[in-house]
Amino acid sequence: MDGFQDIITHVSVALKSLFADLSSFWLIVQFIVLFVTIATGAISGAMLRKRVDITSLSMGWPPMLKLLARAFLDCVGTIIFILLALVARQIMLSLTWPSQSYLVGVAISLATAWVIIALLAGLIRNRFIHRVVATAAWTFAALDILGLRSAVGTALDSYAVVFGGLRLSALVVIKGAILLLIAMWVANAVSDFVERRLRSETDLTPSVQVLIGKISRFLFIAVAIIIVLSSVGIDLSALAFFSGAIGVGIGFGLQKIVSNFISGIILLADKSIKPGDVITIGDQVGWVTNMGARYTSVDTRDGREILVPNEDFVTQQVINWSYSNYRMMLKATFGVSYDSNPHHVREVAVAAAQRVPRVLKDPEPVCYFEEFGDSSLNFSLRYWIADPDNGIITVRAPVMLALWDAFKEAGIEIPYPVRDVRITQQVAPPAKKAPKG
Repeated sequence: MDGFQDIITHVSVALKSLFADLSSFWLIVQFIVLFVTIATGAISGAMLRKRVDITSLSMGWPPMLKLLARAFLDCVGTIIFILLALVARQIMLSLTWPSQSYLVGVAISLATAWVIIALLAGLIRNRFIHRVVATAAWTFAALDILGLRSAVGTALDSYAVVFGGLRLSALVVIKGAILLLIAMWVANAVSDFVERRLRSETDLTPSVQVLIGKISRFLFIAVAIIIVLSSVGIDLSALAFFSGAIGVGIGFGLQKIVSNFISGIILLADKSIKPGDVITIGDQVGWVTNMGARYTSVDTRDGREILVPNEDFVTQQVINWSYSNYRMMLKATFGVSYDSNPHHVREVAVAAAQRVPRVLKDPEPVCYFEEFGDSSLNFSLRYWIADPDNGIITVRAPVMLALWDAFKEAGIEIPYPVRDVRITQQVAPPAKKAPKG
């Protein structure tokens, strides 16, 4: 309560002094100077932002320089205000005492602090983090300029809750939340940079790249949390009780999440599943696109993306078409009429498949005569491809069209189903009624 009382006393004294000087000529001059310079800066900044196309102007610049230029253009109105206010204050200092231009000096200091913070925070691409950092930094600077930082800090620290040996005050919570947000953003940014560098290393397999990336991200986040807790004055030994509770919670309530996390590490370590593999799980066929800490993303190439828990890859049977190599066998079934020569049909089908560009010549396509059907001779054509990641339907369709064209050219007919209908008992038509009259 003493901290808030100091703040109220400080503000009340400043307000009394301000109201007492309302009749002062120089106070009115300061208000006029601030109004004119602020209005001039706002109008000039708006006009410059309309005339300057920062996107075309910064074409080809480095990304950081582009962000800095955009932040500078956003602050150009405030910069014009600062320059005009500095000129006005210098004129006032040459005419009267420094105390007669104190209000203008405070406004200049606040605006300068905002410009510097906005330019530095403008390098942050995440808009939410940018706003939080800019607002928090300017609030701290404003309190320091106004002489309220110590009083506000004491007031916030006076409200606290004690958990065993851990004391949590409002000041610690606010500082911890802001620092944790910034630290997590830095940790994720560094982790993204490491993952991009890992993807450029051709000596590492995709699974090893993902494994190292996930472990490094986890370590960066853990280090960031420890640094934040230490910087706000929280004794890590006081968190022993909470860590024990979290351990119990993980053991009972979060066992599925932990199981999926451990399964994901196992999959990355043993390389049984890796990004780019063509897999069949259940009745779904797709391509592994991303392996996360909890789930693996499988693209089915029909507009859907299946998120499969990592545990399912460990506990269920999974067909990996590209585990040891990327070759994949496809099958096309068809039937021809009984008038066709089966030997000739096999030769025509194999030659048709070999004309499709994506079908491998080694091993070459094979056509099998499978059965005598009700109305057709049934065959199966089996062929191999080496690039299933480019799609399966995009090679199945050309093969079927090649078969159709080849059969038409060779005079081989694909029969329609024939059904014989036999009437075993003749039913007499109903007797006609005799006309009346």
